[in-house]
Amino acid sequence: MTISWFQAALLGLFACLASMPGLGGSSIGNYTLGRPLVGGLVCGLILGDVKTGIICGVAMQLVYIALVTPGGTVSADVRAVSYIGIPLAMVAIHAQGISASSEEAANLAKSMGTLVGTIGTVLFYGTATLNLAWQHIGWKAVEEGNYKKLYKVDWLYPWISHLIFSFIPTLIMCKLGASAVTALQEALPMDGIAMKTLFTVGALLPCVGIAILLKQLVDKVTDFVPFFVGFTLAASLGLNLVATAVVSLIFALIFFEIDMAKIKASSAVVAGAGFDDDEEEDI
Repeated sequence: MTISWFQAALLGLFACLASMPGLGGSSIGNYTLGRPLVGGLVCGLILGDVKTGIICGVAMQLVYIALVTPGGTVSADVRAVSYIGIPLAMVAIHAQGISASSEEAANLAKSMGTLVGTIGTVLFYGTATLNLAWQHIGWKAVEEGNYKKLYKVDWLYPWISHLIFSFIPTLIMCKLGASAVTALQEALPMDGIAMKTLFTVGALLPCVGIAILLKQLVDKVTDFVPFFVGFTLAASLGLNLVATAVVSLIFALIFFEIDMAKIKASSAVVAGAGFDDDEEEDI
């Protein structure tokens, strides 16, 4: 598999759109197009291999499933993971002759995504730093009463930041990086220590993402029960991700109904107590 300049340019464009708040807000930009799960589909369509793109996206999403940016602090940039890491992982999988549905392909994708995601933090902070210049222009426009200029500050000038720190790096890394990945095919054979180490590290990376997610969700020991039940069902019955998601939906509905029943019961008790107090006052 090779990546043409046109394909690399399309990937760079989506890297810009994935981090542009103006594109329907962060919900459509960063939190939709920027997610590896969605980026895998986009990369698969652009590179002509949807299956491999989705598999790489799913594998990388596990690693960054609980990634948040509190106060603008990021440990990895999913924009780079989605539109640099996934294309390079797809090229590496084809170059090594690995089956896209194999465990080795998923582990290779995780390792590639983690490497690029760390590098992507430089692009993230570079974009934020350059945006400070546009912010100063906006404050100056407000002081001068030139409010129409704020449209340029909000919609035009940030594109310069993203073209410099999103489009151009993605274009270059996807085009030249693909050639470099292909050239490493002979230098790093599948049965070599380097590739085995890469696969081993990649297999462990989802544990980090799941652990971070559990730290945010688990409040008490009993919260682990549905979590372990899902793993038990997957291991014993051989359920795939879709079937496991359906089972988790059932658990979510059960817990929701239990919580709603508790709220209704508490409301009834409070209402009953209030009624008795009124009756005593009337007497």
